[in-house]
Amino acid sequence: MLKKAFFILLIAGYIVVNTGCNNYSKILKGPDNTSKYQTGIDLYENGNFKKALEFFDILRSYYQGTEKGEKLTYYTANCYFQMKDYQLASYYFHQYQQMYPKGTHAEESAYLQAYCTYLTSPRPQLDQTNTYKALQELQSYINRYPNSSKVLKATQLMDNLHKKLEIKDYQIAYLYYRMEDYQAAITSFKNLLNDYPESTSKELYLYYIAKSYYDYAAKSIVEKQKERFEKMVEAYNNLLFLFPKSKYLPELKPLSEKAKEFLK
Repeated sequence: MLKKAFFILLIAGYIVVNTGCNNYSKILKGPDNTSKYQTGIDLYENGNFKKALEFFDILRSYYQGTEKGEKLTYYTANCYFQMKDYQLASYYFHQYQQMYPKGTHAEESAYLQAYCTYLTSPRPQLDQTNTYKALQELQSYINRYPNSSKVLKATQLMDNLHKKLEIKDYQIAYLYYRMEDYQAAITSFKNLLNDYPESTSKELYLYYIAKSYYDYAAKSIVEKQKERFEKMVEAYNNLLFLFPKSKYLPELKPLSEKAKEFLK
């Protein structure tokens, strides 16, 4: 009895869904754009974003430049956003701003365009093209809407992206160190200090600069050692001055003393 009831419900559900799909298809292929518009809006408001897009894609050009066209463009962007297709969402939020620069959702679209690009930023080990693009879009949003309530959030997102770039740059610098390419490592760690002056890892970068100079000098030909040991002592003193309680000092202090002995 239960199996029979379940089977009847299953068949009924199939008929309802199939009938609904046929009705949507009939409206979609029909000549009545008003019905298409209302059907698409209803689908959108009921959370059926994928199906709504079928109607919006047909209607956007027809209603372009009108109030309905503005709504369709914004809804299209939001459909992709809700479906987590952030690349296409960003594209349509950008398109909305171009087509309706004074539209109701212009400011929101500028933020969401940047936010979608932010969400496509990959982990530090991968190419960071989208990270730089997101930084540019977020800064553009802040410049255009300096009094927006979302400026603080946009700034926080930018901080996250800068941190990701810093991690990538650190990984490259550390790789140079591990490969014993000390000259490249020193340059990279110095660039980290210059590029990220507020970094919480400044102490670590100073450590690697001093350590790289010592290892570089120790493995250099005699003619080059003096200059490089001098740089090591200087780097050690910088760390000591800026971080007098640094956890790296016990390791570096005897190396600095050895360097000074060589320089006598």
